[in-house]
Amino acid sequence: QVQLVESGGGLVQPGGSLRLSCAASGSILRINTMAWYRQAPGKQRELVATITRGTTTHYADSVKGRFTISRDNAKNTLYLQMNSLKPEDTAVYYCNADLLHLRGSYQFQDTYWGQGTQVTVSS
Repeated sequence: QVQLVESGGGLVQPGGSLRLSCAASGSILRINTMAWYRQAPGKQRELVATITRGTTTHYADSVKGRFTISRDNAKNTLYLQMNSLKPEDTAVYYCNADLLHLRGSYQFQDTYWGQGTQVTVSS
């Protein structure tokens, strides 16, 4: 069974930094594009950043220049370095992965989500 587990969230003051991690585990054969999303209270979930297996990245305009997405393919782990945090960055952050995995003798291509980690930016 495939699992994505996020960590690294917490409470930070405006201007501070946090580093989120997302570890994928299970019968994974290959992870393609990975992404971070976030959802603030009362708002829809929004895309924060994506990274392909070849490490091409894309960022939402609201986080460009402040956040950096990266991955370690050997460890099946995704990261999000968040600097110069603002109160409007407060949200639950979710990782997302498009991956190829085994179920019994068969291969499946599916998208998985983590359970989310809370990031709160407040003085």
